[in-house]
Amino acid sequence: MDISMSQGLLILLLILVPLLYEWSATFKYFCKMAFYNGWILTLAVLAIPICAVRGRNVENMKVLQFMLLHIKYLYGIKIDVKGWENFPVKEQYVVVSNHQSSLDLLGMMEILPGRCVPIAKRELMYAGTAGLACWLAGVIFINRKKTDDAISVMSEAAQTMIMEDVRVWVFPEGTRNHDGSMLPFKRGAFHLAVQAQVPIVPVVMSSYKDFYNKKERKFTTGRCSVRILPPINTRGLSSNDVPELADRTRELMLSTFLQISNSSSSSQNIANVPGHLMRTQMEGDATLMKA
Repeated sequence: MDISMSQGLLILLLILVPLLYEWSATFKYFCKMAFYNGWILTLAVLAIPICAVRGRNVENMKVLQFMLLHIKYLYGIKIDVKGWENFPVKEQYVVVSNHQSSLDLLGMMEILPGRCVPIAKRELMYAGTAGLACWLAGVIFINRKKTDDAISVMSEAAQTMIMEDVRVWVFPEGTRNHDGSMLPFKRGAFHLAVQAQVPIVPVVMSSYKDFYNKKERKFTTGRCSVRILPPINTRGLSSNDVPELADRTRELMLSTFLQISNSSSSSQNIANVPGHLMRTQMEGDATLMKA
């Protein structure tokens, strides 16, 4: 049976791709990221008709949340959440969270409160099907390059929170940070909370360094710890208090980030120790205790 050149190339690809995926961490990284982004765009296609029935509505965020929750299982990422009780039940608030990569979406969808929408950069609105799905879900878009526009949107968001019983999720660093720390906080989220006189709820996600690193082209399975910290009251505060409020919140979040990142790293290292070595270590510890 004769094999055409195109068939031969297809067979070669079917052989090479699995081999490269197993042998090359870089190739695996790009494959996983391509699938991650492509799958989100595909899910958006499925979500758009469902969300379009309501039109632009914050309740559509539940549809996106439902469709995205399974992605953590596809990538073998375990998310450990503590502090659920710190989400106020019957009031509006502003969630502020650290921003490391597009994988933050997984942690956000894991704990996203009811009637809560993120504030995102305007460029996302033009990201094909994902942008349309986000718009239908009530995501608030701002132009970060135009300060006046951003201030105006934040002011409108404050009114929307009060009048429509909406919570808002903000990444105050303003951009992704891959350096294992936190960038200085922009103050828009804190002006928003003070203007609306609603609490700030800090949310901290541990470092992804043990399973994800963009610079090293690493993307494996792993564990992420998420901590929901107690609300910070803003009632009675004014715009003059915003700088101190932002700095205090960042210090609290950074301290928590370092603590849970170290704990997650230790847990991951223990999980990666082979069983026979773990047993040897335990036997050695038992011998020392008897001595």
